[in-house]
Amino acid sequence: MSTFSAQAWAANTAAYEAIRTMPFNAELAAGTLSRARFTHYIVQDAHYLIGFGRALALAAAKAPHPDRIVQFARAAETAIVVERALHGGFFRDYGIGPETFAATPLSPPCDHYVSYLLATAYAEPYEVVLGALLPCFWIYAEVGRDIFSRAGADNPYRAWIDTYAGEEFGEAVAAMIAATDEAAGDASPRIIARMKHAYAQATRLEWLFWDGAYREAVWPV
Repeated sequence: MSTFSAQAWAANTAAYEAIRTMPFNAELAAGTLSRARFTHYIVQDAHYLIGFGRALALAAAKAPHPDRIVQFARAAETAIVVERALHGGFFRDYGIGPETFAATPLSPPCDHYVSYLLATAYAEPYEVVLGALLPCFWIYAEVGRDIFSRAGADNPYRAWIDTYAGEEFGEAVAAMIAATDEAAGDASPRIIARMKHAYAQATRLEWLFWDGAYREAVWPV
């Protein structure tokens, strides 16, 4: 019998392909993505990582084993500290100060995604929380590797590409997949179904987030 992760990936391959080929990622790989669109993305992603870090911390609190508590607590730290350092480099290059960041509200797609993850992390059992968190890890790694294979050395977004295509991030993704499969191994069919739903919903929200960045989405009222 195949693992939860294999089943979830297979069931969402069309969604992943839509993400891989969407205009934002195609232009990012080509190095032609406008600075305005990438700036919108990087500001919203910095907002997102705060919520993602909180969701990871809640996963740590719900984890049944000490090793998983440590894993998710460290992942929360990475989301807040390490990845925000990457964003901070772009912030400096683009002249985005703390005041500008703080004054920029979460876009509708970012707000939706963060709200979904936090609601899931608070209300759902540990296994379902992992199902919701896994796509952000896994899809970013796959998209990063795909873009890395197509991007030129002079791509202006090389720092972003190298981070998500890198070995260190790949190891974090492998650990997340292992933890999710471990959790699914003891789960009931009902919980497995909820995990699959959470995975699919988060995958759709990954698409929505990148699409919102490309459209530079803001609240209409």
